[in-house]
Amino acid sequence: MHIVISEFMDEAAVAALRADFDVRYEPDLVDRRDALLAALADADALIVRNRTRVDAALLAAGPGLKAVGRLGVGLDNIDVPACQAGGIAVLPATGANARAVAEYVMATALMLLRGAYQSSAQVAAGAWPRTELSNGLEAQERTLGIVGFGGIGRLAASLAQGLGMQVAAHDPLLRDEDPAWRATGVQALPLDALLARADVLTLHIPLTDATRNLLDAGRLASMKRGAVLINTARGGIVDEAALAQALRSGHLRGAAIDVFQDEPLPAGSPLADAPNLVLTPHIAGLTQEANTRVSGMVAQRVAQALQAR
Repeated sequence: MHIVISEFMDEAAVAALRADFDVRYEPDLVDRRDALLAALADADALIVRNRTRVDAALLAAGPGLKAVGRLGVGLDNIDVPACQAGGIAVLPATGANARAVAEYVMATALMLLRGAYQSSAQVAAGAWPRTELSNGLEAQERTLGIVGFGGIGRLAASLAQGLGMQVAAHDPLLRDEDPAWRATGVQALPLDALLARADVLTLHIPLTDATRNLLDAGRLASMKRGAVLINTARGGIVDEAALAQALRSGHLRGAAIDVFQDEPLPAGSPLADAPNLVLTPHIAGLTQEANTRVSGMVAQRVAQALQAR
């Protein structure tokens, strides 16, 4: 059986697959669409990250596909209904990068609350901005608000509680009486109430028609003044122009954005010159450890799916 891998995968996981399958591993296939489609002619499985578009054209090019492995958890680049209709298993790495994302959330939250970590160039040049950097905030007793209380949200909650933070969350898929709330000690709140209360707001929801521009200008304005926003979920959930304005006006203390409406971030983006903003290139879930876990999990799931056929 033949497996095509179109984006970066941990070498140990690739080697494990090669022990039992014919594997074509070319991390740059994602950028050579015609070559990718041609490579799928005799493929039994495809493994992707978030950039490969698994759409109608790709599925037509791979008539023998039995499984699509996703090196991550978001599925917005995969036409899941079409895969299901064609009997193709879609296999994400659920939970494997949760720790990496949760640690990114807490690291950027602490950095933005403290507000003291972008002064290295000033200090190195002989400036001494001690007074202006002496008004940072501590996390203890502040509230972390979580939108989407799945595995990543729950791990972020645990880390925040370890710092003495209060934690509240909103998840429309969980009933108020769901045992997860009691088990984690997290308060369930409606979205608007959560926005008004959170000192740090972190997003862990998929991009759907219902969540697109969920945080628009109106909802950003309804957030607590001086709050911090962190988005490691999907671009398109936050209105980027409205966020830039909320930062420039001082309504928000800061933000960390790892995902964008268009990736890479295009020239002229309103985020480019917004203050108190951390921009990272969709790497919140990528660490050495997470890459190993994600790749190993997907390799195992794809192998099992093919061996079961």
